[in-house]
Amino acid sequence: MRRKLVAGNWKMNGGLAANAALVADVKAGLAAVGANADVAVCVPAPYLAQVQAAVAGSALALGSQDVSAHASGAYTGEVSAVMLAEFGCKYAIVGHSERRAYHGENDAAVAAKTAAALKAGLTPIVCVGETLAEREAGRTNAVVGGQLDVVLAALDASDVQKIVVAYEPVWAIGTGKTATPDMAQDVHAMLRARLAAKNADAAVRVQILYGGSMKPDNAKELLAMSDIDGGLIGGAALKAADFLAIVQAAQGN
Repeated sequence: MRRKLVAGNWKMNGGLAANAALVADVKAGLAAVGANADVAVCVPAPYLAQVQAAVAGSALALGSQDVSAHASGAYTGEVSAVMLAEFGCKYAIVGHSERRAYHGENDAAVAAKTAAALKAGLTPIVCVGETLAEREAGRTNAVVGGQLDVVLAALDASDVQKIVVAYEPVWAIGTGKTATPDMAQDVHAMLRARLAAKNADAAVRVQILYGGSMKPDNAKELLAMSDIDGGLIGGAALKAADFLAIVQAAQGN
């Protein structure tokens, strides 16, 4: 059985006082319910040091929301994977739909960032997803599978088991719309088949997360699907009670 992973993506939200309160509440909640799932928070870069200290010694892992494809150099504003590792990051989100849409990141850039994260010992959370127009045109598998294929082509087969994949239907992020559990499962199963084509043994171990507006009221049904191994959580990650409810759903509580 694959262990579930619930990763909170705070996006561009937070503040020193708010972060301290949120992490304290999440840590207390995790201590109460146990740690039968992997749990992480991916925070804005300025708060990495604060949250690194706050999660020390707890079951809560730290992640970044992006990573540079470059190791060092004249790349103003970029943050390298080695820097993130120095601040205790375990995970790095790569290719989030907002990075693709607002910063022009293409599949090749996402593949390069994935490789950079792996080289520094980080676990990349590789995001893939389709727009509403692409879904309505019947192109979901071609678009989403193609995005993953570009990343896999840049990796050695032995690296497949070191990544996490997150399916985030773009049309369901922040819109209140959610793919039905069966719709999400179909895409997750397709993604696992793509992983298996690269490395069949690794594919059964890779966590594939659902990232399209998972909330306490739909988490249990989504997480009951055989190929949905957790969630990449946006808005609900900013409320400790909601985030912990999803963690409990992931643990089967």
